Amino acid sequence: MTPGAQVEAAIGLLTEIEQRRLPADDVVANYFRRHRFAGAKDRAAIAGHLYAVLRRRAQLDWWIERKGAGLPTDARRRMLGALRQIEDWPLRQIEHAFDGDRFRPPPLGPAERDFLQAIAEAPLEAKSQPAPVRGNFPAWLEPALARVFGADLGAEMAALNGEAPLVLRANRLKGDRDAARRALREEGIDAEPTRWSPLGLRLAARVPLGSSPAFRSGLVEVQDESSQMAVLIADARPGTRVVDFCAGAGGKTLALAAEMRNRGHLVACDVSAARLERATQRLRRAGASIVQRVPLTSERDKWVKRHAATFDRVFVDAPCTGTGTWRRNPDAKWRLRPEDLLELAALQREILASAQRLVKPGGRLLYATCSLLAEENEEQVEGFLAAHGEFAALPVGEIWAATVGGTAPVEGPWLRLSPRRHGTDGFFAAVLQRRPKAKEA
Repeated sequence: MTPGAQVEAAIGLLTEIEQRRLPADDVVANYFRRHRFAGAKDRAAIAGHLYAVLRRRAQLDWWIERKGAGLPTDARRRMLGALRQIEDWPLRQIEHAFDGDRFRPPPLGPAERDFLQAIAEAPLEAKSQPAPVRGNFPAWLEPALARVFGADLGAEMAALNGEAPLVLRANRLKGDRDAARRALREEGIDAEPTRWSPLGLRLAARVPLGSSPAFRSGLVEVQDESSQMAVLIADARPGTRVVDFCAGAGGKTLALAAEMRNRGHLVACDVSAARLERATQRLRRAGASIVQRVPLTSERDKWVKRHAATFDRVFVDAPCTGTGTWRRNPDAKWRLRPEDLLELAALQREILASAQRLVKPGGRLLYATCSLLAEENEEQVEGFLAAHGEFAALPVGEIWAATVGGTAPVEGPWLRLSPRRHGTDGFFAAVLQRRPKAKEA
């Protein structure tokens, strides 16, 4: 593909993502399935153009509105701004790519040339840009994010707008982290131990894991360090009964099975039977043999009532806004609406109220989200504790010392993580224990 054809493909993908409100990863994957002639360099170039716009969309729109002389803030003009201000293409190179030839974008109009000339020497970030523009996040979220980060909001949003590293978890069922690191090194893959998780490996560069023997054998799995830490403090011990209440495709289920050393009973629940089915191959590859998959009709499924008070650990990785994963999914921020937050917060309350029924006396409920927002995190936990006096929060520092060892990465009762402070995805976790039964006199 020519550079112009790569740009045209990226513009088309951006338009589809915005008009159909679909996840960028899904749209891109579907495009490459339909265009198998696109080589590795074409894929990298198209993805590079696409994510440059998605990560910096607010700033690109700000410049179009001020220097575009009425140009629409659409995929084409955002791409023009990104090529000039982010990728540093000179005007002549842009004109060559936008020449209207087959598979390439139509030629530049006079207003577009004027726009490119106007921003030629202008840095993408300007002092006069408001915080949501500089931080490239929806303006309606500023009050909620400022509540969490205060004066650090700008630095936190800058870190959240960077690219996430590829992080792996060593599968204890197949070997430890040192063994996994050696195996990857033999394949020519450089990996460094993560700072917090004793199982994590951060790769120096992205690699096609599908062809990696270490991955294909189940020795390593893809899992961000934040998620690994949440599983570790869940303290799922061998021989216990554990339920992963919102299991999805099974990433945390795999980690829980490894912590349990394949001894005990682990149930993976989800309202999507299709998601649970997709976990089959992952479970088999990891050697996780203790997992029972249970599709639920809703969070109030009768299965919950039938198994009330029978589990030692209940892991609830609740559906959320995903604000902590914007490094990986920058398009998600632009799909998010205020009503989504309200609906998700209500769903989280319902899920917690139902899942807590499964916890036996003395057992623990772990509530987690990949959200940065207090509405989905601290407020949910505090509301739950106010309504369920039989539960109490366990300080994360004490649990960390008992499960991982050493000093926890955070202070206070909750595990609240961010890219800037911890180098992980944004994440929240709280461990809540049901009061044991009183001993008979």
